[in-house]
Formats: sequence, structure tokens, C-alpha cells
Amino acid sequence: MSRTADTTADSRTALRICPLCEATCGLTLTIEGTRVTGARGDRNDVFSKGFICPKGASFGAADADPDRLRTPLVRKDGELREATWEEAFDAVAAGLRPVVEAYGPHAVGVVLGNPNVHTMAGALYPPVLLAGLGTRSLFTASTVDQMPKHVSSGLLYGDAGAIPVPDLDRTDHLLLLGANPLESNGSLCTAPDFPGKLKALKARGGTLTVVDPRRTRTAELADRHVAIRPGTDALLLAAMAYVLFEEKLVDLGELAPHVLGVDELAYAMEEFTPEAVADACDVDAGTIRALARELADARAAAVYGRIGSCTVPHGTLANWLIDVLNILTGNLDRPGGALFPLSATDRTPRPAGPGRGFQLGRWHSRVSRHPEAKGELPLSALTEEIDTATDEGAPVRAVIAVAANPVLSAPDGDRLDQALGSLDFMVSVDPYLNETSRHAHVILPPPPPAQAPHFDFAFNTLAVRNQARYSPAAVPLEDGRMPETEILARLVLAATGMHGADPSAVDAMVIDQTLGKAVKEAHSPVHGRDARELAAALTGDTGPERRLDMMLRLGPYGDGFGARPDGLSLAELLAHPHGIDLGPLRPRLPQPLKTVSGKVELLPQPIADDLPRLRQALRERPDGLVLVGRRHLRSNNSWMHNVPSLTGGTNRCTLHLHPEDAERLGIADGDAVRIKGAGGEITAPAQVTDGIRRGVVSLPHGWGHDRPGTRMSHAALDPGVNVNQLLDGSQLDPLSGNAVLNGVPVDVAPTAATL
Repeated sequence: MSRTADTTADSRTALRICPLCEATCGLTLTIEGTRVTGARGDRNDVFSKGFICPKGASFGAADADPDRLRTPLVRKDGELREATWEEAFDAVAAGLRPVVEAYGPHAVGVVLGNPNVHTMAGALYPPVLLAGLGTRSLFTASTVDQMPKHVSSGLLYGDAGAIPVPDLDRTDHLLLLGANPLESNGSLCTAPDFPGKLKALKARGGTLTVVDPRRTRTAELADRHVAIRPGTDALLLAAMAYVLFEEKLVDLGELAPHVLGVDELAYAMEEFTPEAVADACDVDAGTIRALARELADARAAAVYGRIGSCTVPHGTLANWLIDVLNILTGNLDRPGGALFPLSATDRTPRPAGPGRGFQLGRWHSRVSRHPEAKGELPLSALTEEIDTATDEGAPVRAVIAVAANPVLSAPDGDRLDQALGSLDFMVSVDPYLNETSRHAHVILPPPPPAQAPHFDFAFNTLAVRNQARYSPAAVPLEDGRMPETEILARLVLAATGMHGADPSAVDAMVIDQTLGKAVKEAHSPVHGRDARELAAALTGDTGPERRLDMMLRLGPYGDGFGARPDGLSLAELLAHPHGIDLGPLRPRLPQPLKTVSGKVELLPQPIADDLPRLRQALRERPDGLVLVGRRHLRSNNSWMHNVPSLTGGTNRCTLHLHPEDAERLGIADGDAVRIKGAGGEITAPAQVTDGIRRGVVSLPHGWGHDRPGTRMSHAALDPGVNVNQLLDGSQLDPLSGNAVLNGVPVDVAPTAATL
């Protein structure tokens, strides 16, 4: 029985943090036997306070999906067949090690998908796997999603993980770009009940401004909706910065001692007048000036951008300028503005001072020479790294895919589909036989979420309020299952030449290394103590729990292994099953800064070097239609389309287009239309709506469940089409390597027409 379970005569309840999106809402699960039969919001959760969305309400259906794999699959004589765990890991070791020994570690590509950040295992073990393998061939969902934010933060603050989030509960003015939190529940800004927070902002007299080419549900709530031309966010933001300088509205306030480069930035913005950018953005100069003035005049304001500002040609510049506007108006690091969260499992804050800074391009991809960013290569480059020979090193000959489905999430899935079929070896850690894992030689299925413990390592670093919550497994592990933490620990051993060792050795190694460093650090709460005694004091039933206990006790709120008796530990979290509130976000500068100067570097050289490309965009005007993505409240990428309660209704794979565009093209609502891009063409039903601006069409991502050899029966009933097949992977933001997914040119015609 769960340590957070209550029982009645007929059923019991258990608490669980929802892992189905970034909002991390607390759930109360109803359980009969070992089956989750219901889910409702946990009203006593210190963070979400009872909020729940349709995804959370469908937790039980997702958990009990009959298509979830229950045993490993191993390819024999060309077919995937059920196998024992021992047979599966024997096959992993036999498949991976020869590749490493023959071609070197970089011939093993590691692909990490979005669900990794929603599990404890995904946070704790991939770094160990990468360190043990020594491969530079790392590809993750970040480069089709958020890498521009990491790169801009790294360049500004010296730390790619130092991402300020809007203080939603205290701001008076919120400017959103390319974000639709009423559908997404928020992203890179962990906020349960984001819709409620926006409504509360308006109720207290605040202002919400939304910049988006679509009239989304969020835009409908806004005081001002700016229907910008897709891909021009950086130009709009640069013009707003120009206005702040021109009209002497720049006021850094208490930030001033911590910022370098204000004068240099003013000079760099001189060409980006509102009049110069108006035509490119299709936003009149008067509106741009008003946006800047309103931001400067607000008592407390925050600018926040999300995937629409990341997946565009100038994604890093746009995200840099978002923070620039927060800085120039004095709204960075102050209540009501944008602040840096402090997670319970962050390292103990070191004394403020200069750091090592952030570097780009420490190595490059083999074929197109894309620079690494944050240790990653662009996911768009995975295909060519597999199927293209060069004189520099061996191609990727083996792939380890953990919770990843790049055939649907990366550009040109058809080519990647073929490339994966050519590998010497592939292993997937995945609960489904899907469009990507069908190529694996071994599939290792993790158990459903109800059978796994949960702590949000990643999302607490982005939360709009500091808090800590832990959910033990709600139901016992089913016979024949293996915990995902053990799966990944065994994968580490098999991949690094230690196959057959006790998987607990992986956790023990990490604990020994972490405590060994901690006792030598002068600012650590355990400086000078005996690392072995500290390890022996850890609590927890498993290695992962012991590691969590260690991180909490070493962290900024931790008990320091007895040094701070009232501090956090695993035992303290278990004693508070609804979580522990650690208070609102607080100003933290200069401590988070790790730049070489020890200050916010407002105009870092890589940014300055990329500004001429933005100036060139002043003269660019797209001909024809451009494509943008779309998010649905009941969806989160490709892995949720197999749950009947989360599909249908508005969650459909249709092409949105404006009535005037539809009339011009001879398209009626419901017609099948052909969409053609640089990477290929697809056919989808048209949905004519005035909720999108003229010249723009929209198609959701994560669909295309029509490939043979998969086992997602419900998704296959209404497979939709893969929007990423319209892309050939050649368009990237050069600083971050992020794929350009929005604002890309497409041709649209009725299916009877010839393209």
C-alpha cells in the first residue's frame, strides 16, 4: 500500500502528482484493488489547490491503457517478440558494446524525449548514462521546443538553467508571446491553474497582452491581442527596446549594479525603429510604441514567451529580447516581474561572484557542422548523422531512445524512419510500440505512472512558487514489471561494459561522488564531514529515494544532515503528503549569475554577431501562406493520442485557415486539402475559422499514427497526419540549433488541384 494511501471498505485513495503536463497538479486517485478508477484535484495540495484539467482527470485511463507494453520485446529473426528482462538486457549489452568498441562512443546516439522530464527516472539516470558512455551524440526534444531559452539564459546569466519565470500571482502587466497557457497549462513556467492566475490578474485591475497570429483561448481573454506575422517576434521586441531607449523609459532600478552593456545595447537597437519593423511584423508602429510604453508604465510587469517564440528563425534573439525588456524596465528579479525560482533539489547556492560562463560550439555535428548547445546537437540532425558518411568519424550506428518518438516529433520523419531501420542496433525505453520504437532491437517498457514514485526535479526549477512535493507509488508494482529507475540503471550498466552488476551500484556511485564533492566545498552545509557517515544517514526504501533524500538535505532548504534541524529531507516530505510550501519567489541576484564578469551581460558576443541576420529580416516579406502549430488542452505530444477520453472534440488534426484564404483557394470547411512544404506533402481536412489571421494556416503536432508495425490501436483509428513531414530539417535557429517549426512557407490546395 502507498505511504500516502487512505482506505475505506470498498476502495482507497492515494495522492499523486500528475505527470501529464508541466503544471504538476496534485491529484487524489481512487483505487480499487490495483486499478485507478478515478482522479480528482487534491484540494489540500500546497501548489495546485485542487485544480485539475482533462488530462489529469484521465489519469486512470492513461495508466490502464491496454496497449501499454507489459514485458520487454527483443527482435529475433526480424520480429519483435516477448522476452524476459534478463534476455532483454543481455541483448542490450550484446548490441551496444560492439558498436562502442568498433566505432567509438560517439557512434552511439542518445535520444531523450519530452516524457523524461515527467519522471524521476528520466531526471536521475540519463546524465549517468551519458557520462558513462562518453558520447557527444546527444539529441533531445529541447531542440524542437525550448533550446533558444536555454541559450539566451546561458549567454545573459552564464547558466543555461537560470530561466526567470513571470511572477503570475503579483504582476500587474503580463505580455505573452507565442504562448497559449489556457490550452498548454503553461510551459517553462510551472503554474497549476494558469487560466485562473490570468483571470485573477485581470480581476485585480492588471493588463494581459497576447501576441499571437491565432486568436487562441488565451488571446480571447486578453485586454489586447496583437495578431503578429509568424516568426517576427524578435523584430517586434527589438522595436520595443528601441522605444524604451528613444523615449528615455529605461529604468533598471535595483538591477543597475548587476548589468553590463546598456549603452552597447542602445546602439545595437538603433535600426529597429517601430516604423522600420511595422511592415515585416504586420503590426503598426503606433501599437508597437504603445506596447513599450505600457510595459514601462506598469508598477510591476513581466514579458513571457514560449514555443511560438522559440521555434522560429530568430528564436534565440527573441528569447534574449524577452529578458532584455524585463531588464530595461527593472522588472527582472523583483516581485511582480520575472524571478529565478529556487528548487528544493538545487545545489546549495554558492557565494555570488564570477563564474565560468556559458559556451556554445564546444564541438560540432559530424555532417552539417552544427554547434552543440548545452551539450546537445540538433534533433533535426539525427537523420543525417545516421545515414550520411563523411571523412570525419563514424556515423551513428546505434541509438538509445528513452521516451522519444522522433519519427513524429522531428522534421522529415520519413527519412528518419528509413535511417533508423539501417542501424546496427537500437534500444527503446518506451511503454508503447510506436512509430519510432518499432525499429528497436530491444524495447524496455516502464510501468504505468501509478506504479512509480514521483518528484518534479525539472519543473520545480521553473515553478512560480517555491514548494516541494513527493508522491510514492500509488499502487504496488505489478508482477513481471521492473521499476523505470531500475530499467535505466541496468541500461547504464549494459551500455558501459558493466552488464550483470547490481543496479543499486549506480545509485551508490552517484551518492558517493556527490557527497565526496560536497564535503570538500567550502560553502556546502556538510563541508569537512565524513562522506561515508553522511551516506549511511540517508533514508529511503530505494536507491532513487536515497538520492532524493541526499539532494533535499544538501539543497537550499535542506537540513544539512542535521546542521539545520528544521530543514527538508525525504522524511519531512513523506510527513507532508500534500507538499511543503516554501514561499513566493524572491529576488536572488547576483547569486544566480555565473558569467565571467559576475554580472548580467546584456549584449553577449554571439548575440551581437547574430543581429545582422535580424536586420536583414527587416526587408523580408513572405509570399503565400505560412504554417504555425497548435496545442490542444487534451493533448501533450504524440504519446497521449491513444487515450480515448483525450481525443475527439476540438482535439483533431485539422488545418485551420482564414475564410478569405479559403475562399481564394476554393476550399470549403471540411474539404480535404493538400499541404506541401520543403520536406514533403500531407493531406488533412480543412477547418475554416476567423480565429487565425490571413496568410497563416495551423496544424497540430504529434499526429501521424498510420505506420505499420505499431501497437497503438486507438490512435490508429484516427491517425491524423505528421505536420513535421512538411519540414526537411534544414531550417534551424543558428545559435541554438532549434528546429524552425513555425512561420514556414507552405502551399495549400484542394486535393483535386495539382501541386
